[in-house]
Amino acid sequence: MDEDKLGNVRLNIDGAVASIVFDRPAARNAMTWTMYEQLSAICERIAQEPAVRVACLRGAGGEAFVAGTDIEQFKSFADGRAGVAYEQRIDAAMARLESLSIATVALVEGWAVGGGLAIATACDIRIATPAARFGLPIARTLGNCLSMASLARLVAAFGRPRVQRMLIGAEVLTADEALACGYLAQVVAPDAITAAGAKLCEQLASLAPVTQAVSKEGLRRLMLQNLPDAQDLIERSYGSEDFREGVRAFSEKRKPVWRGR
Repeated sequence: MDEDKLGNVRLNIDGAVASIVFDRPAARNAMTWTMYEQLSAICERIAQEPAVRVACLRGAGGEAFVAGTDIEQFKSFADGRAGVAYEQRIDAAMARLESLSIATVALVEGWAVGGGLAIATACDIRIATPAARFGLPIARTLGNCLSMASLARLVAAFGRPRVQRMLIGAEVLTADEALACGYLAQVVAPDAITAAGAKLCEQLASLAPVTQAVSKEGLRRLMLQNLPDAQDLIERSYGSEDFREGVRAFSEKRKPVWRGR
């Protein structure tokens, strides 16, 4: 498979700042398995670089941060257990990003949905442009579900009512609403986001690293403590006829016909 289909996650280290770019603009940076693996490997690399104080994540092309996981990959799922394995894979990648002891910043232009929203939410601080959109419209698209860890992160970041609207109502939030609820730190013009991100990274790199590290870990532990198991829910969703219909409908570029089974 060529690089355009596999995608790429690129790393550049410049002094105290590690820049991570999701580079698959033809697919709005939708994540492939290869890209998730690259992201985890990049986090491992950054953790071994003592001079790096901040990681800045961004999508290539200006139209999307990350527009979810590449749905074509779900065609190979045979049953609900494949869904459990997938959610565990996503959880591991998000945990690796979230557990970085340094500050992490997401610069969001355009779509941050599905897996893209998970990545942005695993970062500490987010800046976006007015055209940014945030959502989990899986009740309209695939008919799958999220892990308990993903739900916990989203509720902590947005609040339960907004997460209910995004999951149960398939609503997509605007940048202004994400700013109003505190999910975003700033909304800036498209031609200003690079400078705003650089300024924020410089500020973060100047602060006490031990305080940042232990504060991040304390917040992570508080958020993820005593999570209930959800394997039965994930198996039910990914093993359903509706999920298979959602994947087929996406490939056939039509609306899915939900049957509730």
